[in-house]
Amino acid sequence: MINNKSVLCLIPARSGSKGLPGKNIRPLGGKPLLAWPILAALGTCCVDSIVVSTDSEHFASIAREYGASTPFIRPAELAKDNTSSIQVVEHALKWLSDHGQRFDNILLLEPTSPLTESSDIENALTALEKRRTQADAIVGVSLLETSHPSFSMTIDEQGLIRPAFPELFSSGRRQDLSHCYKLDGSLYASDTEVLLRRKSFYHERTMGHAMPKWKSFEIDDLVDFYCVESLLTNKTAILEHLSLKGPCA
Repeated sequence: MINNKSVLCLIPARSGSKGLPGKNIRPLGGKPLLAWPILAALGTCCVDSIVVSTDSEHFASIAREYGASTPFIRPAELAKDNTSSIQVVEHALKWLSDHGQRFDNILLLEPTSPLTESSDIENALTALEKRRTQADAIVGVSLLETSHPSFSMTIDEQGLIRPAFPELFSSGRRQDLSHCYKLDGSLYASDTEVLLRRKSFYHERTMGHAMPKWKSFEIDDLVDFYCVESLLTNKTAILEHLSLKGPCA
């Protein structure tokens, strides 16, 4: 709980990944990908229940092995390529509510963002709770650096580059540009009633929780996986480097 309000952590993990088959249980650092968000949630002092929503009995058994509950198997029609996260959340919340379990807040963690840590979860939920009069949700974001919108281009029919956003285009130094952030998928949290009413974590009352660059990687394909694997292997060196650069790194 946080401020006497209950928190459900929901982890979606379908079995039919196309970009990287078996992605959600692929071993990373000695553990299946699915285990990372479970352990991160278990390491907090504010999550009351951890539920994995999966269409696979095999995935469910792995989730239980690492400490999550799997009270239902997600229907096949909600485990397709075009199934939205909100549909998965709505299904889980309805199932739990029908079985007498209701939560004030919902936290969504995805196995594809395994670098999210317990401290990130606690900091985000605490920040949201402190701003309840201004905000109902919080999502992970990370600073755009080399991929700043001012440098985005399109390629025309002649193969020539054109600014994707002419009003923002700049050929100057990226250090001189205003800060711009991207949604990084590291975490999502919301007041449950608001989420069900708005059907989105993103709206005018959503806060951004800034994540460091090295934690903002999402795994969609094999290249992403190897990038994250390398980050974990070199985590100590990365943290030492960042400590030397200071808190704004």
